[in-house]
Amino acid sequence: MNILLDIPAIREAYAIESLPLDEDSTLQISKLPDLHRDPFDRILISQAIAHGLTLLTPDQRIQAYPVRTIW
Repeated sequence: MNILLDIPAIREAYAIESLPLDEDSTLQISKLPDLHRDPFDRILISQAIAHGLTLLTPDQRIQAYPVRTIW
């Protein structure tokens, strides 16, 4: 079984919604200070800010941004 092929079924089983990379999120990236160099983390941070979400992370570099975090 290839788990990548089952992602839609897993999302449906656990009522998980995907979060698209939308215009608000991408525009937020340019407003972020250069505290973290990982582009994927910066996308997650910008999505969380744009959509009022909380990130679950122990990464102190992410916690330095104006985003809600838990850990």
